[in-house]
Amino acid sequence: MARIKLTLEYDGTHYVGWQLQENGPSVQGRLQRAVAELVGESVSVVAAGRTDSGVHAWGQVAAFDSPRALPLKAYWMGLNGLLPEDIAVVKAEEVADDFDPRRWASGKRYVYRVSNRRSRSPLLRHTHCEIYQPLDLDAMREAAGCLLGEHDFSAFRAADCDAATPKRKLTRVEIAGAPGGEVTLTFEGTAFLKHMVRNLVGSLLEVGRARQSAAWLPEVLKSQDRTKAGPTAPAHGLVLAEVFYGPREARADTA
Repeated sequence: MARIKLTLEYDGTHYVGWQLQENGPSVQGRLQRAVAELVGESVSVVAAGRTDSGVHAWGQVAAFDSPRALPLKAYWMGLNGLLPEDIAVVKAEEVADDFDPRRWASGKRYVYRVSNRRSRSPLLRHTHCEIYQPLDLDAMREAAGCLLGEHDFSAFRAADCDAATPKRKLTRVEIAGAPGGEVTLTFEGTAFLKHMVRNLVGSLLEVGRARQSAAWLPEVLKSQDRTKAGPTAPAHGLVLAEVFYGPREARADTA
């Protein structure tokens, strides 16, 4: 029995998120259905992390134990022939039997996309948060400097977040683009709290819109009080871009 690792890209617009739920279709459900059709029996597929309803992915990682000996090409091209158009396998690998996509992850990168055009865009409405007022990116960058390093991010966690500790470490916070065009906010860290990235983006956009000063964000972070931070940014602007793994991941083969 081979342990198969999949790297997935998906458009989360029509899904309730990664995880199986009773209130609608999930990415996990669609993938497990395709895997079952490919290998001939039901298989449990686990992922590096849950994405919320409407959130997209360029580099979600999932793994399962295949009961059939198939060429890796089958887990790539074969699954893509069985999956809906908004989910795709971009890479398939055979990995160590004990590989765990969540526990073995050393970090993740999220990208949040903002369309800062003066008018709405029908083509970007499912992939970008649209802000029509020109953003002050310099002020946003100044404010974001306080987020690097290890902090208690209680002010930016969801009320129902069940993480054992609110402490997280961000290794990269980058704001790129230009006012009036496309703006991207990139966050890299060892782990993230529920809604943490969207809450950070919502607060940074408050600074970009001149509703708050750059000096406001360090005070919010220090307060550890969610009610003092900005609103949660819309889910559809967020992309799980990549999951990072350390050298202990032993790959047997790749397709």
